Amino acid sequence: QVQLVESGGGLVQTGGSLRLSCVVSRRPFSNYAIGWFRQAPGKGREFVAAIGGNNWNTSYADSVKGRFTISRSNAENTVYLQMNSLKPEDTAIYFCALERSPGTSASIWYYNYSYWGQGTQVTVSS
Repeated sequence: QVQLVESGGGLVQTGGSLRLSCVVSRRPFSNYAIGWFRQAPGKGREFVAAIGGNNWNTSYADSVKGRFTISRSNAENTVYLQMNSLKPEDTAIYFCALERSPGTSASIWYYNYSYWGQGTQVTVSS
């Protein structure tokens, strides 16, 4: 059974930074894309960022471009989401997910991801 474990969430003021981590138990890991999604209270799950397998393609939601950076360490089976210039509207539970099949695309669609972590809470105060 594949497991994904997120960490790094917390409470931060507007303009602050956080770095989320997602550790994935699947081996091999390097040829699978990983996505980050978020869900705010009363809203649906929203794509944030993704990084493809092997060729390091990335995708970002327009709302986070220029502020968030996704990266991966294949040696550590970990994907990171560096979040800078945080805004109150970034407040949500953040989930990482493993793509269903190996691939180089960084899909923005949640249905392409088959394994999900339990989420980590990010709260940005104004």
